[in-house]
Amino acid sequence: MVPHEPPRQPPLGFLFLPPIRVQGYSIAGEETVVQIPEMDVCFDIGRCPRIALASNYIALTHGHMDHAAGLAYYYSQRHFQGMGTGTVLCHKSLEQPIHKLMEAWIDIEAQRTPYEVIAMEPGTDSEEFELKNTIHLRAFETIHTVPALGFSVVEKRSKLKEEYVGLPQEKLVELKEAGHEITYLRQIPLAAFMGDTAPGDHFMRDDVRKAKVLITECTFTEPDHQDRAKVGRHLHITDIVDMLDDIESESIVLTHLSRRTHMKQAREQLDAAIPAKHRDRVHLLMDSRTNRARYQQQADGELNP
Repeated sequence: MVPHEPPRQPPLGFLFLPPIRVQGYSIAGEETVVQIPEMDVCFDIGRCPRIALASNYIALTHGHMDHAAGLAYYYSQRHFQGMGTGTVLCHKSLEQPIHKLMEAWIDIEAQRTPYEVIAMEPGTDSEEFELKNTIHLRAFETIHTVPALGFSVVEKRSKLKEEYVGLPQEKLVELKEAGHEITYLRQIPLAAFMGDTAPGDHFMRDDVRKAKVLITECTFTEPDHQDRAKVGRHLHITDIVDMLDDIESESIVLTHLSRRTHMKQAREQLDAAIPAKHRDRVHLLMDSRTNRARYQQQADGELNP
């Protein structure tokens, strides 16, 4: 008798939400790692799938194993493959534990792996980090069973003040040399990642609710699982529905679905719960069948990318 094949891991989730790609894997209690290649950042590291190595930065929301297990491997493989030293940005409470983790691996491997860890502390100068020119990562507190952060990615553009638009260059130089502030800083929220969290005011931040793409956990969709969500400080689909009118994001990507819920069932429950006017902008990262069909429509020009 031929034995059964081993169970296969679901494929990585993928959504093209112009101008960015959201890709990764997120199942509650198993693994969460979500990458935006265009921003050079990976939110959480899960078990460090190969795609995560391409990101110079890991924005770590909290220390639970399903979000952080791949840390040492990420650092090691980046070094081994000559990709440069990886950098992890995390809650201040995780800085020293990560140092201890990497020190432990020196004894295990009999070698030292180079790594960088940067503590981010909301409300201080260290709450923000420049990922690349004009693109900044900002940290804020969320609500979970352990200290946890959410992150927003904001583009900062220097713009000429309206009253000076149309003036010749020599006049602008003259005004600037005379001490006039002729520009202002425009901040554009590009993406936000919430990590594991209960509902709270952090969803109403301008750099979250106005982000072009909001990526948030939604662990539970079944009607009788609302109490489970509250106990674990997670979100239920009803929490998402309650916030939809206030969230201005073009796209909302739901992650961290409970493994108790089959994807077909989750899709049906999502479609039933989300009001029709919002349905087209809400996506499940791990709904491979729906997302693959959507991407094919984009590729064929049938759907505006």
